[in-house]
Amino acid sequence: MRLFLFDVDGTLVRARGVGRASMARAMETVYGTRGAIERYDFRGRTDTAALFEVLRDAGLDDRTIARGLTECFACYAGALEAAIGDGSRIEIMPGVQDVVRALSRQEDAVVGLLTGNIEPGARLKLRSTGLWPLFRVGAYGSDDPDRRRLPAIACQRAHALVGRPIPFERVTIIGDTPLDIDCARSCGAVAIAVATGQHELPELAECRPDALFADFSDVAATLATLLR
Repeated sequence: MRLFLFDVDGTLVRARGVGRASMARAMETVYGTRGAIERYDFRGRTDTAALFEVLRDAGLDDRTIARGLTECFACYAGALEAAIGDGSRIEIMPGVQDVVRALSRQEDAVVGLLTGNIEPGARLKLRSTGLWPLFRVGAYGSDDPDRRRLPAIACQRAHALVGRPIPFERVTIIGDTPLDIDCARSCGAVAIAVATGQHELPELAECRPDALFADFSDVAATLATLLR
């Protein structure tokens, strides 16, 4: 059994800034400040880590941040749902539909998510694509602020789903940032990088992933590499 874990933003879809704007609105509602969120580099980071870092820089202490976390994420999910609306602002990356659907048909594979998004955020961003039901497990930024700890959570959930453990060497992590590659390296998983986000091919190549794609538009070649 193999486990394929996809990042969301920049890998599966592009949300065109609605996530940042919705988080800023929620932070202002709950904490009275959005800090310097417009300048924060969200790429590869979890929503929880991002929230703490931005609010610490704005002068809030960790206890105050933690006390408002649940309310803030609830406000964020509501703002994100309103901003996404019918999903027309969500852009799905080339080849993603076919690649995910083909992997989900593999009898010896589980397809899931490993993303810095909180679970409601990931669900809302993917809802209009029709792919959400194909992701049978997930590990989210709401599970742990440290991305490196998410593979173990995903594996535990996959174990509960299929009834047997899936070791890290049978896990493939697919993402668009150096931090996705680092996440795979930290646990011994296979690292697949795709340059459909905000990192160019040469920058990703410097991180030495096991395979690197400009995008997944060549579905056959993508699947051949993933299943090799």
